[in-house]
Amino acid sequence: MTQKIILEIRGGAGGDEASIFAGDLARMYQRYSATRSWKFSILDTSPGTLGGYKTFISRIEGEGSYDALKYESGVHRVQRIPQTEKAGRVHTSTATVAILPVVEPKEVNINLNDLEVTFSRAGGPGGQNVNKIESAVRITHKPTGIVVSCREERNQHANRERAMEVLRSKLYEMQKEKEVGNITEARREQVGTADRSEKIRTYNFPDDRITDHRFNVKVHNLEKIFDGNLDILLEKITKQTKKEA
Repeated sequence: MTQKIILEIRGGAGGDEASIFAGDLARMYQRYSATRSWKFSILDTSPGTLGGYKTFISRIEGEGSYDALKYESGVHRVQRIPQTEKAGRVHTSTATVAILPVVEPKEVNINLNDLEVTFSRAGGPGGQNVNKIESAVRITHKPTGIVVSCREERNQHANRERAMEVLRSKLYEMQKEKEVGNITEARREQVGTADRSEKIRTYNFPDDRITDHRFNVKVHNLEKIFDGNLDILLEKITKQTKKEA
């Protein structure tokens, strides 16, 4: 079944290396999407150091996309020698990943009076049209303080629709969290504070090993996995969840 999700990655603890790691994760998911023939659209980014990202938001559409990636939400930790490290020491850094299902407008009631919408020039690649027209959209949901933006498309209407899609997904997640308890605690359980001690998975480069701490799953060959062969890990996690069910 075709599914649509919002992928949000944010650099956590670790300074420049955290943003580099967030960029590595973004490219890993993009390459994995290509192997699955999913449509991968970058909605908005906040660039970091050496090709990394402070924030990376994309939309993924394809058969089984949510089912495949639903366990990716949480704090991802990396242990390696950063490109910025001069003394050759191993550093520990983190990035948070959130997987949000795209929801229909009828599932979330949004009062248009609660929105503050601004437009700006998108910038970046795309030719003169991108730079001259204020096509990038930024929406603030005043009651919650949630801010979303999109600069993928070439016109305001399309970018507004994509930004609203992200906003609905975030508000829908909050609604679900209210049903099970305190929003702050529920969000903390899913994504955490990005502290080094809070992690669902560790990518250990010196040992060429990935450990998923929730399911006690370990796999090797990080280079291949970061190149898009994520099924090496995901298939083991799926088998473990079926054992525990």
